[in-house]
Amino acid sequence: MTALMERTLLPASGPQESDQLIDILAVLAEDRAVSITAGEHSAALPEPLRQVLVDVLQHLSRGTAVTVEPHRTLLTTQEAADILGVTRPTLVRLLEAGEIPFTAPGRHRRVELTHVLAYQRDLQGRRTSALKELGATESGSSGSGFVSTR
Repeated sequence: MTALMERTLLPASGPQESDQLIDILAVLAEDRAVSITAGEHSAALPEPLRQVLVDVLQHLSRGTAVTVEPHRTLLTTQEAADILGVTRPTLVRLLEAGEIPFTAPGRHRRVELTHVLAYQRDLQGRRTSALKELGATESGSSGSGFVSTR
């Protein structure tokens, strides 16, 4: 298996670069079609790519480095576990429990990137809902939540 290629972009190093990033961000952040021109050639910028560029530029303009990392669409269990931030055995348990669909074309399980990302979004949504529910429960209770033993 070949290692995935990474490219880390560092924030602007000077005011001129910073201004340039902000100018590009201003153009891309407008909610309208964008096209790119280089010499005599021109092409429309697809909406998902425009949004990725906006996200990258927002981070860079705030002084945060950004790493761009390509992913295959069919992942090994280790690659899927790395994306979710869990161990491979934990991922295998999720697969076997039916939480994330997978295929086993031979001896090894393979997981579609779209399924891993969908699980990640679903998990984040459940966490957010649980936190909101917990916050609503705590704000509805009276007192400080501490019990005195005196």
